Amino acid sequence: MQKMVVTQTECPARRVPSGIPAVIPEGQFITINQALGGNYTVTWQGNMLRIDGLDAAAIGQEPEVLTFTQSGSSEISEDQVWQALDSIYDPEIPISLVSLGLIYAVSIEQGTQKVSVKMTLTAPGCGMGPVLVSDVKYRVTKVPNVADVDVELVFDPPWSRDMMSEEAQLEAGLFF
Repeated sequence: MQKMVVTQTECPARRVPSGIPAVIPEGQFITINQALGGNYTVTWQGNMLRIDGLDAAAIGQEPEVLTFTQSGSSEISEDQVWQALDSIYDPEIPISLVSLGLIYAVSIEQGTQKVSVKMTLTAPGCGMGPVLVSDVKYRVTKVPNVADVDVELVFDPPWSRDMMSEEAQLEAGLFF
């Protein structure tokens, strides 16, 4: 899915994979390479950048809104937490963090309404790590009754492609 658009306003972005902040000026032609999970991976002047879904209007797109059904209970739904996590996509690979096997554990403390997530990255030096951690916090706080989210970035065990779901391996072309 490649689509060329023109920036409607100045647009904040982050370089992929370094995570270094950048600003795309108004009136620039960009190519949208990936629009998954409400965020955009684009190419501008030969650079790959990630644009947060909150800035979708700057590139003439409609922001994707993550919504959940209220259960009427004060409990946090683990299924909804996993749904929120599954809506976050790697900016370089069009596969969710869950399907990539980057989410190691989720624990919920119903009394304090806190969700703790242990996750990893495909590479320890990935500059997009802070951006992905921020995405996890932001998306999980959208789940009803969540008051606090703690994300721990861990590298033990190290991530390997064997942690990917079979569907993700097929999508990435890793089955021969």
